[in-house]
Amino acid sequence: MAALPDLITVAQFRQMPKDGTCSYELHHGEVLAVTRPRARHWKLQVRLTRLLESKLQKFGEVGMELPFRPVAEFELLAGDVAAIERQRFDRIDPDDNLRGAPELLIEIKSPSNTPARIRERVSLCLANGSLQCWIVDPDKKSVSVFQRDGAAVVYGIADAIPLTPFGSGDLAVSQIFE
Repeated sequence: MAALPDLITVAQFRQMPKDGTCSYELHHGEVLAVTRPRARHWKLQVRLTRLLESKLQKFGEVGMELPFRPVAEFELLAGDVAAIERQRFDRIDPDDNLRGAPELLIEIKSPSNTPARIRERVSLCLANGSLQCWIVDPDKKSVSVFQRDGAAVVYGIADAIPLTPFGSGDLAVSQIFE
């Protein structure tokens, strides 16, 4: 029988040296290297952040690479783009990270994001605080929206994503890919 790996806590993870060649996340107590985004990916992150900042201004804060802890001791992840309700954002301990998942988590498909890893992240976030998780597919120019109640809708380039759970109107998918 193979020995189980020693699980790393968030506190231990924070003490580890970083080499600067890539970013790291803590997932199920194991350290995972995460590649840095390519230009297309980063540009989509910037675009989504700017679009949502104006549309979700009354809801809360929108940002890129938000570190969050969906499960307190053995998870420290970062979302490509995320939105957090303002009062919850204001309560984040400045010496820690968001506890639970952001209300809106957006991940952009990339070669390093396998379908299994994306499904797992969506499930983890919806079970730990997210109202919605969006998966942006730059090749198909579509956005898959997963909701806590299990509903899932794929929005194409001619569609608009309702932002009603966040107190706003909608976001045209075409704006994301302009």
